[in-house]
Amino acid sequence: MFLRRHWVVVLKIVAIFLCMASIPVFFYVVVLNYTDFLSSEVSLALTTLMISAFYLFVILYTFANFIDYFLDVWIVTNQRVISIEQRGLFARVISEKELGRMQDITSEVKGFWATMLNYGDVHIQTAGETERFIFKQVPFADEVARRISNLVTEYNKMGHTMPVEEREL
Repeated sequence: MFLRRHWVVVLKIVAIFLCMASIPVFFYVVVLNYTDFLSSEVSLALTTLMISAFYLFVILYTFANFIDYFLDVWIVTNQRVISIEQRGLFARVISEKELGRMQDITSEVKGFWATMLNYGDVHIQTAGETERFIFKQVPFADEVARRISNLVTEYNKMGHTMPVEEREL
């Protein structure tokens, strides 16, 4: 099973981009109609520089958020769970755990839109550690949690268990 965040996350990124991109346009219309601020060459050059820097920031912010969305991937096989999460533009965390170490698998759907569009978080608690795997904003979170739970059950039935020193006593 190959998982990525729900497509609604991209809509959120686009909505934020459009809102932020419209701010300089609104500013320009207000300043042009109500003041003589842009009448001199220096103020026009400074305004152009500030708006260009703002748009550069907006594009970088949007790109970083899209990269975070696109490169966050969770892979579930019949042997293990692999989590690949992008942390900023130049950092990535890759974790993996065997299915036999999974103890508690829960899904969490919060909010009106998450309920209507059927996406949420899946939390996986592993044995003997405080670390949790969190699949953020995945589609069909309840189904994903149930399928992982079934895979863990099948994995344990096949005789794959934790070594004695890792079992809870």
